[in-house]
Amino acid sequence: MKQLRIEESVGHVLCHDVTRIVRGEFKGAQFRKGHIIRAEDIPMLLSMGKEHVYVWEATPGTLHENEAALRLCALCRNEHMSAGEVREGKIELTADCAGLFRVDSQRLFQVNMQDELMIATRRGGSAVEAGDKLAGMRVIPLVIEESKLAEAERLAGKAPLLELLPYKLKTVGAVITGSEVYHGRIQDAFTPVLEEKLARFGMVLAARRVSDDGLENVAAAIASVRAEGVDVVFCTGGMSVDPDDNTSGAIRASGAKVVSYGAPVLPGAMFLLGYYDDGTPVMGLPGCVMYARATVFDLLLPFVAAGVRLTKPDVASLGDGGLCLGCSPCRYPICPFAGGPGR
Repeated sequence: MKQLRIEESVGHVLCHDVTRIVRGEFKGAQFRKGHIIRAEDIPMLLSMGKEHVYVWEATPGTLHENEAALRLCALCRNEHMSAGEVREGKIELTADCAGLFRVDSQRLFQVNMQDELMIATRRGGSAVEAGDKLAGMRVIPLVIEESKLAEAERLAGKAPLLELLPYKLKTVGAVITGSEVYHGRIQDAFTPVLEEKLARFGMVLAARRVSDDGLENVAAAIASVRAEGVDVVFCTGGMSVDPDDNTSGAIRASGAKVVSYGAPVLPGAMFLLGYYDDGTPVMGLPGCVMYARATVFDLLLPFVAAGVRLTKPDVASLGDGGLCLGCSPCRYPICPFAGGPGR
């Protein structure tokens, strides 16, 4: 730092907050650390009794915190993200659209292992809305050696650390299984739940069939909804190991390649995920999806809606944090159960 007379400080960067007090009206920082002093600031500074200020004295090989924060932001920022203003050496990224937020956690860890800088993100693998905060970053001291930023950039590599994928699969075909629904003995309670959950991702139920029990019946209903060209197929119920629960077999019989039958998540252990040869995903939804506030379906639906093709390891990774604690009232997704693969 160096001390300058106010009249000589224009264009320099403040190294400290300058507090203004107006009795009964205002007390706070009129000019914050990192502010670049302008000619029009001089009268205000003088009225506050400031004839001298401390400014940052640039030296070769060092960066001011604001410039360093912008370089950290550049490591993270990707499509569909907006950067705010640098304030007190910190900058934040927000979402421009709804979508699936993902973090390359391994590279982020390597960057955060470097001294005197930090990047904090929301949990990867989560659904976000437009305007949601995604990440914040800053360096710790007022000035930092440029070599430390260069090393962080080397570790981060060329690809951004963050990704926001807009939802792109829009139409859903649902097969509601069960003789009790098919014969009208009980009302279908699954469809309203599906429609409510789909709305969050801009998805619509474009085709619906109610199927009687039996592998052939369910497989035929699946073929019928697929014939309408839907982006995703859901099959509800009949996912347990009971002898008369045929949905998993019907999904296989319909031509799907099953990625995983069963998930390390409670509720939702009997969940099935598969894909057809044309890339269309199919999900077998156990009964818990109909009555539990949050299940494996909620964890994986954002990925499916964003067009991410999931694998067996993706499903297996849900075991860490895959136990819903059944809180009352439920706070999902603001809870340990939130987040999907890539957390």
